[in-house]
Amino acid sequence: MRKVIDDFRIHPGEHCGSASMRGLLEYYCDLRLPEDAVFGLAAGVGSGFVDQRANPEAPYAIAVFGRTATLEVDLGRHLGIDYREQTEDDDDHAWAVVREEILADRPTMLAGDIFYLDYRDYKVNFPSHRFVLLGFDDEREEVYIGDRIRDEFETCSLAAVKISRNAPTAMSDQNRWGRFHGTRVENDLRNAAEAALRTCCGHMLNDAVDDRMGFATGIGAVQAYADALPSIADLPNAAETASFNAPLLEKFGNGGGNFRRLYAGFLSWARNLDEKLVPESAPALCTNAADEWTAASLDILRAKDTPNDPAPWKDAAGHVARAAEIEATLFRRLADTVG
Repeated sequence: MRKVIDDFRIHPGEHCGSASMRGLLEYYCDLRLPEDAVFGLAAGVGSGFVDQRANPEAPYAIAVFGRTATLEVDLGRHLGIDYREQTEDDDDHAWAVVREEILADRPTMLAGDIFYLDYRDYKVNFPSHRFVLLGFDDEREEVYIGDRIRDEFETCSLAAVKISRNAPTAMSDQNRWGRFHGTRVENDLRNAAEAALRTCCGHMLNDAVDDRMGFATGIGAVQAYADALPSIADLPNAAETASFNAPLLEKFGNGGGNFRRLYAGFLSWARNLDEKLVPESAPALCTNAADEWTAASLDILRAKDTPNDPAPWKDAAGHVARAAEIEATLFRRLADTVG
């Protein structure tokens, strides 16, 4: 049997999560929004610092991730849409469930490790990539996917999708999938934006640190990353850390500047909704932070060639520290505005 949902509009975009949710909002809720608005309404910008320096077998020593893990669900919550996600233990059952969604003409959000998707050319494991299931062909064992890279569906082997969704790594997505249980949008855009701003300020200003697990969130995570960068030159996996971190900060589907450029676009959009929501200085501050992240990425890229030279690592640390200062100012001002 072959089934394809052909009336779903695939939006090429900067980030997999916001681009996928943009198309799903349009399909299910008739809500047409630019991608940066979707990203911001999801309170998508965040900071998560991972410190693996004590583990010599880790593929990279440190990393910082610039979006929240709950972006997609938070988008539904802020807009007042009944969108839910769940995981599945059994791989065959996980496929059967989402296959039934397609038979019911319901495009379905999936998450997986992009490394295993055979239509992409990723060289590293990168879990929690978001894409939309649009169809399948049982006889050919093919799956049809809406991804952020083109406005046409991608063809992927069923085997690749299955292993991507529950990858044999420490960070499997456990067959996560999402469904719109309702299509009504309960909250107007102005109130949704205010709620999202409040959520984002909470994420960024309320630091959480777990030294035992080597993890931190919030602006404290940005500073922790800055503090750790100069030490990388002395580590045996400095080259691998540079190879992963340079694109992590500027590419890997983050819209540039570690997701801060997308968020700056949202701040401008929200200010156009109601200038009382966003201080006049906020979009420029966010862009300035993005510029610091971009500069840090370029310094770490230099470190790939001479990974044990401390100079590029120290330069990158300076840019990240300035980003932390800017973001602290930005989110305090936003918090003063939205409470």
